[in-house]
Amino acid sequence: MGEAVRYFEDVHEGEEAKVRSHVLSRTDLVVYAGASGDFNPMHHDEVKAREAGQPSVFGHGMFSMGLLGSAISDFVGVGNLRRFQVRFARQTWPEEQLHTKIVVTGKRTEGRDHLVDLDVRLHNDDGEEKVVGSATAVVPARS
Repeated sequence: MGEAVRYFEDVHEGEEAKVRSHVLSRTDLVVYAGASGDFNPMHHDEVKAREAGQPSVFGHGMFSMGLLGSAISDFVGVGNLRRFQVRFARQTWPEEQLHTKIVVTGKRTEGRDHLVDLDVRLHNDDGEEKVVGSATAVVPARS
């Protein structure tokens, strides 16, 4: 469940959102493939992944982006995300524990919109960054 409504006045530069963690399972890969229609065998067929030189099947980049996006929405509120862009830095592997890191990098007002800029990242237990990006959200002001 998401956090309570965030108000512009209560958000501070350098503030970090609550970390969301998830262990990537092989079931996640199959369920995501079915939901997204992305049936690339590198994500579900161990034999084909190894034949292609991979050590195993690996996670969909968009699944990782979705984990990060959910954590952002928990922090700024559902429907408030205005911009979200990422770079897929490294593959994710089954049984890998993934953690979000979301940091407020700035606040600004444009017209009537109160905007919060975020640095957003997904990394594993070893600190290896999997997804790196930025986001901007509109949050309500108290006044």
